[in-house]
Amino acid sequence: MATIYTDKDATLDLVRGRKVAVVGYGSQGHAHALNLKDSGVDVRVGLPEESKSRQKAQAAGLSVLTVAEAAREADLIMVLAPDEKQRRIYEEDIAPHLTAGKALFFAHGFNIHYGQIKPPPEVDVVLIAPKAPGHMVRQAKALGLSYARGIGATRAAVLETTFREETETDLFGEQTVLCGGISSLVVAGYETLVEAGYQPESAYFECLHELKLIVDMMYEGGLGWMRYSISDTAEYGDYSRGPRIVNEGVRAEMKKILREIQTGQFAREWILENQAGRPSFDKLRAEAKAHPIEEVGRRIRELMSWLRDAKKDSSEAPRKPRPAAQA
Repeated sequence: MATIYTDKDATLDLVRGRKVAVVGYGSQGHAHALNLKDSGVDVRVGLPEESKSRQKAQAAGLSVLTVAEAAREADLIMVLAPDEKQRRIYEEDIAPHLTAGKALFFAHGFNIHYGQIKPPPEVDVVLIAPKAPGHMVRQAKALGLSYARGIGATRAAVLETTFREETETDLFGEQTVLCGGISSLVVAGYETLVEAGYQPESAYFECLHELKLIVDMMYEGGLGWMRYSISDTAEYGDYSRGPRIVNEGVRAEMKKILREIQTGQFAREWILENQAGRPSFDKLRAEAKAHPIEEVGRRIRELMSWLRDAKKDSSEAPRKPRPAAQA
């Protein structure tokens, strides 16, 4: 049974007693920094001098320093740069300023779990992964919960976990279900209908657009609520046809992918891909953008004013992280 913490288990006093540096000001960074500021925490943002985010952070009333300056000044450093950039940032700008008693925080365990970043033993290392802290020692656990409360995570719940569990389950979920699995299923369904002679627009609606309706129901009440809310015809199709899609062959491939994550094979592949300049990644990205489903989707979404408005609003402010957290 998982250990779960809420507001009553965390105090803001610990994090308010620290000088906090948030490295990065993207999807996670802006929310962490602003939530901590609202919680009365002494926070500053660390960004390269050429970063386009510096002006946004300053406009939000935040103190902005270089990463090295922020790491030197702070005694709690939250690293929210992209996974593939963290090792260089850590070695060049953070490690020289890690003195005994400081705390190093991460929102994803990739670089710690796979040994890309190896903090000194006299530094507390904590994971706050909004969806937040994997604790190394009891003191670090209390500070992690304090930080989690500072960004608002304990208002929902904080699940106690480890760097290994958070990293491996996060990668597995992304690759087999949330990103890789869903997107491949959507494209395969779209292609099957179009190849059978159905209109691309109809295929787009049935295989992609309506997915949000189903996911929203699952989010609100699990699989049971989704099945209660759909027609009996759809529910019967779910039970009788779904397992023919996600069959034993798919499950076997899932286990293979999980093993690649557990052994570090995927991590090594991704690290080497970045070191080589991302040739495979860029090729795959270009191919995906050129798929007909994207053009059909663009045309359909342009007809929906509420989607245009939502896109405009989201472009004016960074995205917020998921509210719940793992610790």
